[in-house]
Amino acid sequence: MKLTTATLFVLLTSVGLGTTSFAQTPAPTCNAAAQEKKLAGAAKSSFLKKCEREATEKCEAAAAERKLAGAAKNSNIKKCLKDTVGE
Repeated sequence: MKLTTATLFVLLTSVGLGTTSFAQTPAPTCNAAAQEKKLAGAAKSSFLKKCEREATEKCEAAAAERKLAGAAKNSNIKKCLKDTVGE
């Protein structure tokens, strides 16, 4: 069977588009996770503090990996924390 370039392109494109639909959903924010676990009081405070600390470490590592500095680094970390921790 002889495949033309156009047929090959369509097949590869459809395979590529099909795999993007299986992308992982983002992890829930710290606040959403605390609500999902029905935490309250000291347990919620402790959970949020730990989650924020871990998020800060992760965001700072990501900024360092991207070699950001100054205002760009601070802005990136702030956005990353907002996305991870939630409002």
